Amino acid sequence: MQVKKYKQQNVLDASRDRVSKIFDSFEKIYVSFSGGKDSSVMLHLVMDEAIKRNRKVGVLVIDLEAQYSDTIEHITAMKDFYKDNIELFWTCVPLLLRNAVTNFEPRWCCWDEDKKEIWVRQKPDCAKTEKDFPFFIPKMEFEEFMVLFGEWYSEGKECAAFIGIRADESLHRYCAIATWEKKDRQFKDYIWTTKIIGNVYNAYPIYDWKTEDIWRYHGKFPEKLHNGIYDKMQMAGVKISQQRLCQPYGDDQRRGLWLYHILEPDTWYKLIARVNGANSGALYIKENGNMTGYNKIFKPDGHSWKSYCNFLLQTMPAKTREHYRLRFKKFISGWHDRGYTSIPEEAPEELESKCWAPSWRRMCKVLLRNDYWCKGLGQVQPKSEAYGKWLDIKKARKSTK
Repeated sequence: MQVKKYKQQNVLDASRDRVSKIFDSFEKIYVSFSGGKDSSVMLHLVMDEAIKRNRKVGVLVIDLEAQYSDTIEHITAMKDFYKDNIELFWTCVPLLLRNAVTNFEPRWCCWDEDKKEIWVRQKPDCAKTEKDFPFFIPKMEFEEFMVLFGEWYSEGKECAAFIGIRADESLHRYCAIATWEKKDRQFKDYIWTTKIIGNVYNAYPIYDWKTEDIWRYHGKFPEKLHNGIYDKMQMAGVKISQQRLCQPYGDDQRRGLWLYHILEPDTWYKLIARVNGANSGALYIKENGNMTGYNKIFKPDGHSWKSYCNFLLQTMPAKTREHYRLRFKKFISGWHDRGYTSIPEEAPEELESKCWAPSWRRMCKVLLRNDYWCKGLGQVQPKSEAYGKWLDIKKARKSTK
């Protein structure tokens, strides 16, 4: 893993240089824009360069339906502000999204046509839908859509996608950007890029910014638009390091779910009807212990960690229970291969938190957290068959020409 090296150049000038290099090197360029604080600053930087060069760039907005109205207003304002230099893809398609607030609906589908009568809001007039994307497979994963969009938009040319993530946000994001292991997947010697598929690269021009740098930028350039929801979060007493958007039911984002009924009460009652577990999640997500699986957990009297794990599994819907059972089987088998003849009840907490030792307590924590993909066990979300189907579609089209 790379060690952080600090330079004399400030992060703003460094980011502008990175954006310029991408414009020099790629024929096709687009920005993934969520309306959040990071992607807003990134879009401003990219558009400054696009205007200077009199170029148009693509702007991909993946609308997840259950979003703050302030976010939608901000995206609309940015769209109008830069209308002369963008090719807009405001995307409203049924995508599967993580729902970490219930075991009865561990994934929910935004813009599901079967639930149109309870949508949080209607699609904007400029929305792109399924018919606009030939690669789209109904109810595909959000992450898959991002990859396939890049390949489709590139049209076989060298293509760069600007992504507004910062290494300072989490260890996971730091590792995604600054690891030696990905040197063969970066563009030239730009460590802030990653090859995604074919000739498509992600570029992270603000990867070395801190949260404070985001707001220093807006302080220095007050004419640059920002999402007003952050002002409301500030008034609600939320630290700037904890102010997050995206869809509100994810494993990390759910911690801010309680804010909805304070910041946007008119939206909140629609969310309760739209997504299973929203209300109970908002009520209890700030709790620790067995309520949410955060920090220390305890087993009930008369239970071992193993029996408690089995008890929790029995309380779940059959489909969810089978999902966890297969994941746990893989976890146990993997540690057997490493020399464990049996899984211990618990291990030192430091080893458990680093995934360096197995235990039944770790499995209990996964269940209490609604950790659907078992990231707490060192596992990852699998890829679906969407990409394979898209390749079959392309192959069939070529054969008919």
